[in-house]
Amino acid sequence: MAPSAWAVCCLLGGLLLRGGSPSPGPSVPRLRLSFRDLLSANRSAIFLGPRGSLDLRALYLDEYRDRLFLGGRDAIYSLRLDQTWPDPREVLWPPQPGQREECVRKGRDPLVECANFVRVLHPHNRTHLLACGTGAFQPTCALLAVGHRGEHVLHLEPRSVESGRGRCPHEPSRPFASTFVGGELYTGLNADFLGHEAMIFRTGGPRPALRSDSDQNLLHDPRFVLAARIPDNSDPDDDKVYFFFSETVPSPDGGPGRVTVSRVGRVCVNDAGGQRVLVNKWSTFLKARLLCSVPGPGGAETHFDQLEDVFLLWPNSGKSLEVYALFSAVSAVFQGYAVCVYHMADIWEVFKGPFAHQDGPQHQWGPYGGKMPFPRPGMCPSKMTAQPGRPFGSTKDYPDDVLQFARAHPLMFRPVRPRRGRPVLVKTHLAQQLRQIVVDRVEAEDGTYDVIFLGTDSGSVLKVIALQAGGSAEPEEVVLEELQVFKVPTPITEMEISVKRQMLYVGSRLGVARLQLHQCETYGSACAECCLARDPYCAWDGASCTRYRPGTSKRRFRRQDIRHGNPALQCLGQSQEEETAGLVVTNTVYGTEHNSTFLECLPKSPQAAARWFLQRPGDERPEQVKTDERVLQTGQGLLFRRLNRLDAGTYTCMTLEHGFSQLVVRLALEVIVPAQLDILFPREPRPEEPTARGGPASAPHKAWYKDIMQLIGFANLPRVDEYCERVWCPSRSRSRGKQAKGKSWAGLELGKKVKSRVQAERNRTPREV
Repeated sequence: MAPSAWAVCCLLGGLLLRGGSPSPGPSVPRLRLSFRDLLSANRSAIFLGPRGSLDLRALYLDEYRDRLFLGGRDAIYSLRLDQTWPDPREVLWPPQPGQREECVRKGRDPLVECANFVRVLHPHNRTHLLACGTGAFQPTCALLAVGHRGEHVLHLEPRSVESGRGRCPHEPSRPFASTFVGGELYTGLNADFLGHEAMIFRTGGPRPALRSDSDQNLLHDPRFVLAARIPDNSDPDDDKVYFFFSETVPSPDGGPGRVTVSRVGRVCVNDAGGQRVLVNKWSTFLKARLLCSVPGPGGAETHFDQLEDVFLLWPNSGKSLEVYALFSAVSAVFQGYAVCVYHMADIWEVFKGPFAHQDGPQHQWGPYGGKMPFPRPGMCPSKMTAQPGRPFGSTKDYPDDVLQFARAHPLMFRPVRPRRGRPVLVKTHLAQQLRQIVVDRVEAEDGTYDVIFLGTDSGSVLKVIALQAGGSAEPEEVVLEELQVFKVPTPITEMEISVKRQMLYVGSRLGVARLQLHQCETYGSACAECCLARDPYCAWDGASCTRYRPGTSKRRFRRQDIRHGNPALQCLGQSQEEETAGLVVTNTVYGTEHNSTFLECLPKSPQAAARWFLQRPGDERPEQVKTDERVLQTGQGLLFRRLNRLDAGTYTCMTLEHGFSQLVVRLALEVIVPAQLDILFPREPRPEEPTARGGPASAPHKAWYKDIMQLIGFANLPRVDEYCERVWCPSRSRSRGKQAKGKSWAGLELGKKVKSRVQAERNRTPREV
């Protein structure tokens, strides 16, 4: 027991290095699964390509063909969704001859930029995809033959190769957005070699190409995130393509400096440009601000202005589309992330409202109050614009005053505010950055919940739900899982969800991972654990934690409570049976007086708070342990910095999670006083030190290794290695300081001696022992 003080020092140092005892809460993931955990549970599968890294830049999930298409560096890949990537297809697509050399001559990095990074993958028809790549700073597009449904073919059509300028960015990492509608590609990007000319393009198809008016000053250093066709109503002539992006604009109050704001913009699918004004340029482009802020005291608001990612949650028929947007704060003194949800109907209302007007560069913005021309600027040619004697079947028929107004007033005055006026999720002081978002609407026993999956820059995915209490109250955030998808930290750049397959496809520069949305058995084999998980995908079926399926039989056996997570009601009678079946054993722990001792208690959930109770010999009931400078409670247990003989007794560790209490461990602490310690471990005098009788020093009465074994117990001999590691610290952590290093090596040698002597004891007969 002599080295126990050094052991606890090592343990305390480890606790401090891991952040001490964190305060559990709903923002802490209830379940953390490592890369190895996911693979061993068969919950994920990784594809890194034949060369160990894809340098992934594009991901297209084709559920019609049951295939996943990947665009990487000089290559395109096709993976079947019904298999674990055993038979991938690959097409090599390097830059055309001379393009790589020209890229290097223009001063670009030959390793990082001078390659063909495939960035566009869209369905072109039933048998082909449209693929575009950077082409070593000379964008190139081509058709990719992928075959019919059920086939697994992949090859490039050489005759279809053409310039990709205006369809694909020059740079491999510059943000952009595109969508393919009716044989035409809509793209928001920086179209020039230097990346200064921000445009929205429409290319391909039989109609003339359209682009933004460069003199119109429509876009200010935009960062495009998403482009998608979203119907406004049942009239297909009124369909529009919406763009979500951030831009840096002059201060709106006329002051100095520039600010970042997020936008939603739109153009009509049937926009043909003007006849005399805005020829071959957008005549229907409008944009509005996306507002995402947290109300504060005194009317102050904390704004999240940088748009990171957008996910469109398509509803059932008859309901409005919902837009989930992930924002970040760009302040130098505050860093955080927020998720705001917008109803598409609210976005439509803003575009029907007043236009923003500014009398001069130094004036503030206000609503336009003058006469509005007809048709209303930004309106698509449709049944709404057709009037007797004034048919506007094309934007080329629009009067010049309509086009001039649209050119001078592209911005709407009112911003788009989120649902309930505030974010559904706010995360601050994160160790990682949030990059991607996808959402799955899940039906549970007590309602419908939106499960949010957030991709980070460290290669992990957070699985979160936000519970709305009602009214304008702040939602409750519940982090269900943190899943380390990739082995090494790498930013997640792509995420696609397959509700049909219950799979999440996660892309990074390294490669792509297929991840199951849920694995209910991971939550344990107890009703209480299944209920406390509060996972809408999972429910207790009377025997195990399994996938919840609405409308199935045995309804009375399904236990699920997402909103409250109360096992006391859902698992009535089950908790006591589980505890009895578990046969909680009282283990004995020994400690020496005036030394340090550690009682370990690891809660089943990081969201649970541990409470310690002590029942001393002769006491009728246990009392809660009071902590002070001598007795510390950490996230891993109870640490006695200096043990007292009055500390002896039975210690019970209970965890409290969401109002539900559970017994985790029960330990009987016995304190060895110094007199007993001298008998167990007699001091071995030095050779020159005389004994009490004046003779030479004698050998100790008992060998120290036998005493250690006696304290451990011969039944636990196979755990001696673990005991030595816990007492004298693992060798991999013994490099922090010269003094600690010397003590650690001494402890390691002592541990080796214990191991060798214990092995010798094992080889002897019980009588010899």
